Amino acid sequence: MKQATTAGRAATLLNGLASGILAALGIFGFASAAGAEEGGRLTLIEENDSIVFPTDRYYTQGFAFAYLTGDVDGDSIWDSPFSGLESLGAFGTPEAESSRRYEFIFGQSIFTPEDTDRSNPDPDDRPYAGWLYGGIGFIQDTDRRQLDHLELLVGIVGPGAQARPAQNDWHQFIGVADAEGWDYQLDNEPGVMLSYGRKWRFIQPLAGGFAVDAIPELGVTAGNVMTYGEAGGILRFGRNLEADYGAPRIRPALSGTSYFNGDYLEDPFGFYVWIGAQGRAVARNIFLDGNTFEDSRDVDKEILVGDISGGVALFWDRSIRLDAGFTYRTQEFEGQDDEAKFANVNLSIGF
Repeated sequence: MKQATTAGRAATLLNGLASGILAALGIFGFASAAGAEEGGRLTLIEENDSIVFPTDRYYTQGFAFAYLTGDVDGDSIWDSPFSGLESLGAFGTPEAESSRRYEFIFGQSIFTPEDTDRSNPDPDDRPYAGWLYGGIGFIQDTDRRQLDHLELLVGIVGPGAQARPAQNDWHQFIGVADAEGWDYQLDNEPGVMLSYGRKWRFIQPLAGGFAVDAIPELGVTAGNVMTYGEAGGILRFGRNLEADYGAPRIRPALSGTSYFNGDYLEDPFGFYVWIGAQGRAVARNIFLDGNTFEDSRDVDKEILVGDISGGVALFWDRSIRLDAGFTYRTQEFEGQDDEAKFANVNLSIGF
């Protein structure tokens, strides 16, 4: 009976992946129609606490596909949204050199309590929850010194997010015990998050093609999934720093866009090491506050949350890029026994 259940879960997960692939193919067609002057980039982002530590708790798993178009043709109809945002003062200045790109995203995040062996989880521990989403981002790099990012994510929280089969089928595949409390996960609820952020680059060239830069950032996110304000920044050392503004990440996080501009590479190989911090003032977090419109498990969240992150990025021309990083996150709810720690590994391929 258990084998049949597992097979059913696997079929559900495969159907979800197939839908995601079909959606991605549609996105590529849209990107071509947008009049992009160069090929795009596909980025795969994996975040997990067990990459470095033998834990399976809190924010335990995140996976996302991000497709970044090439520069949008200024004479194309797809440039109009950027012009509208520019007229509102949100995206750069009309006189400046700019690179405008669309970003398309599909991802899933999984949250569990600390003790996953209990079939009836501790009501004072973090609730089980999944978040399956897709979205679109508008990204503009102005004079290689300012990056504006407007992003809309829509999806579902609850059993429809397929977090239970994603986690437990994988656990069975690698021989790890199932998380037993998924019957108490948050209920199904449509979710939306609208985010806007701005980053500034202050760069100092060094000898031999090396440089250091500082990238402060401010941003805000609103929606029934999460609502928060953020402030932070990163410090980087390496080569070809102007090609991006930091490693791709899954929201909420420091940096977080898949933006990369191969036209700004001074030579084929680039790399950097980085460290940074971000603070968030949190008004809403459905994964802690519980469902919006009906009763569910919930805990008392911490209003102020901070991340300390660091990592390394390697890239070869426009073709391929590898990122690896680590994040230490302060306690997010009252009674949390320990801070969250998780790592990320990213792969980007240019077309």
